[in-house]
Amino acid sequence: MALYAAAAAVLAGVENRQGSIKGLVYASRFQNVKQLYALVCETQRYSAVLDTVIASAGLLRAEKKLRPHLAKVLVYELLLGRGFRGGGGRWKPLLDRHQVRLKAEFARLKVHRGVSRNEDLLELGCRPGPASQVPRFVRVNTLKTCSDNVIDYFKRKGFSYQGQASSLEDLKALKGKCFLLDSLLPELLVFPAQTDLHEHPLYQAGHLILQDKASCLPAMLLAPPPGSHVIDACAAPGNKTSHLAALMKNQGKIFAFDLDAKRLASMATLLARAGVSCCQLAEEDFLAISPSDQRYHQVQYILLDPSCSGSGMLTRQLEEPGAGTPSKERLHALAGFQQRALCHALTFPSLQRLVYSTCSLCQEENEDVVWHAMQQSSGTFRLAPALPSWPHRGLSTFLGSEHCLRASPETTLTGGFFIAVLERVEVPISVLQAEASAPELTPSPAPKRRRRRRYKAAAAPSTLPCT
Repeated sequence: MALYAAAAAVLAGVENRQGSIKGLVYASRFQNVKQLYALVCETQRYSAVLDTVIASAGLLRAEKKLRPHLAKVLVYELLLGRGFRGGGGRWKPLLDRHQVRLKAEFARLKVHRGVSRNEDLLELGCRPGPASQVPRFVRVNTLKTCSDNVIDYFKRKGFSYQGQASSLEDLKALKGKCFLLDSLLPELLVFPAQTDLHEHPLYQAGHLILQDKASCLPAMLLAPPPGSHVIDACAAPGNKTSHLAALMKNQGKIFAFDLDAKRLASMATLLARAGVSCCQLAEEDFLAISPSDQRYHQVQYILLDPSCSGSGMLTRQLEEPGAGTPSKERLHALAGFQQRALCHALTFPSLQRLVYSTCSLCQEENEDVVWHAMQQSSGTFRLAPALPSWPHRGLSTFLGSEHCLRASPETTLTGGFFIAVLERVEVPISVLQAEASAPELTPSPAPKRRRRRRYKAAAAPSTLPCT
């Protein structure tokens, strides 16, 4: 059956570090993405148990043509899954020959470990944790529609709207076809955990953005008004960029940089689908961008979400349960880049507000990077108090770190995240001069530019009006 072959291929890809489970599942082009993803995740979760049973039963010795990853998927279906789907194809007769021995070894393993439930066979770190309970957050793209229209649409489709959430308990209680409006972001809807909307027509039309709540906070806290000039320093894959554009109502300019050409191309598609028209994408290293370049002399807002270890990502916590912290060498390298990027961002002359964020849980990439940049800024910038009512604050590693935000499945029912908001202490002279002379300014010839690869979003589709 194609499902089992596809699942085995994804497991092999993950083992060979070719990508994440979710990325490889979507790259597989298998028609039923949800079915494939669920099978791979569950097989991976029980991987150690399955390896033990397969070895004890001598399955691979008896069936020399059976590949290990396929064997693992098939044995999962036999012992832990819902039985062979679609009749099991040519694999069912093969497993039938070994069914008695496999079930006997599985039962013997339970007796040996003194457990009765399948789940109790899992290592502690592999059992379902808070990450599996995080609800599905869906941001309404206000460039195309509004929350009221989307809520009405889902109600017409048989969903039950439960109003605005008032506590985390409301989110935890979500089940079935119920959904809520988030208590903090008026454009964020909340559905039960594991809700899959990737094939939903509103998502495919760009009216909905599948984005975790913590990932929505950086753009919200940067809060650039319409007409602003903004830099998104490490922009791909583009969800935060599209959120910035929505907050700006597509008025102003977003300069978005990223070094990965493939990710930028995908980002251009995402922004086109979302109806973003105020963004200029460039395949360039943000560290190579000159703060004195006249193109950026009006930039007052910067969003810096640099490459990080990703230790807070939900997909990583779900796909690699019990995974340890990144190595010290990797953290040192990442933190070095993050410090350089943040210090560079703070040198833009008209900058007024900057949001630094990561999807990492590691102090080295978060509080330590911010502290280093604050030391380098010589008092020019300060940490702004962000969302005083937010329950999870920065680690107490330096004076003022409580102004930073942290997020996690355990404390905020979101992905793991870190956010710091930096504000200029006083308005720079360049801004005052620009404001004073703005009415008399005449356009000057554009400076000679070095060749850059540009990606332009396609014309935005028609919008769904807000009534």
